[in-house]
Amino acid sequence: MRDPYDILGVSKSAKADEIKKAYRKLAKQLHPDTHPGDKKVADRFKEVTAAYDLVGDAEKRARFDRGEVDAQGNERPTHRRQHAHAGGPGGAGGAGDSFFGFNFGGGRGGPGMNEEDAEDIFAQMFGRGARRGSAQPTKGGDRRYSMRVAFLDAVRGAKRRLTLPDGRALDVTIPAGIGDGQTIRLRGQGEASPIAGQAGDALIEVEIEPHGLFTRKGDDIHIDLPITLAEAVLGGKIEVPTIDGPVSMGVPKGSNSGGTLRLKGKGVPRDRGRVRGDQLVHLVVTLPDSTDPDLERFATEWGKKRPYDPRAKLPR
Repeated sequence: MRDPYDILGVSKSAKADEIKKAYRKLAKQLHPDTHPGDKKVADRFKEVTAAYDLVGDAEKRARFDRGEVDAQGNERPTHRRQHAHAGGPGGAGGAGDSFFGFNFGGGRGGPGMNEEDAEDIFAQMFGRGARRGSAQPTKGGDRRYSMRVAFLDAVRGAKRRLTLPDGRALDVTIPAGIGDGQTIRLRGQGEASPIAGQAGDALIEVEIEPHGLFTRKGDDIHIDLPITLAEAVLGGKIEVPTIDGPVSMGVPKGSNSGGTLRLKGKGVPRDRGRVRGDQLVHLVVTLPDSTDPDLERFATEWGKKRPYDPRAKLPR
């Protein structure tokens, strides 16, 4: 694989949020769901995902930058010269302990390897911290993916299927109230363990699509709601869209554009639905699309009888 920084189009000094932003942009452009049957795009998506899996993880990135792993995330061989014993176990090598032809005791067959050398061999083969005769199970690496989620699916919760670059499909449960940029962990769906351990996890970063009507701020939902001139002057009951469907709401007499009404408990659920935010309805007084002679005549006569300055309270 090419240099992961080049693949993502960032410099080696890029900050974590720059790397994340670059990955999300490329993942959005190259996702297999938007290019069905295009192997070149699928391969490119796989390459981008693998690059982000390496340099998007702080620990893996540090090891790559130090030259401890290569662009595939594989351990680089050490350059220390090891001394192999010519004889096998119980052979002409002498009394020293041996393993795979290496002499650990420095017996009659020559200098052998000391304890430090032996630990380095086992660290390379079985992971840092492993000792002779005790190959420890090692968890497989995690894999990172991104998923675009519709606004209402994110706030209400849903189940969606994610197609991976290798063609596998994962069923993903989107928890109600998940935020943009948060991560869903699917245990055991990452890389296989190199030594009989648990598989790694799939880490799915959520990118929430904007909605044409609703916006979210924390746990509250906001909406700009047009009302007629008559509704603003006279008040009354109107129908208001919410993330759960339309509800009835009362508009007070004499409402102005910019006035805000609150619908309790109609916001984003949290704590598994036990608590919910509110919906804030911002009123927008809206005139008809076409001019109305009666309305013009009324406004002219009314304005002459009751003049007022709506901008009197603006800062000077």
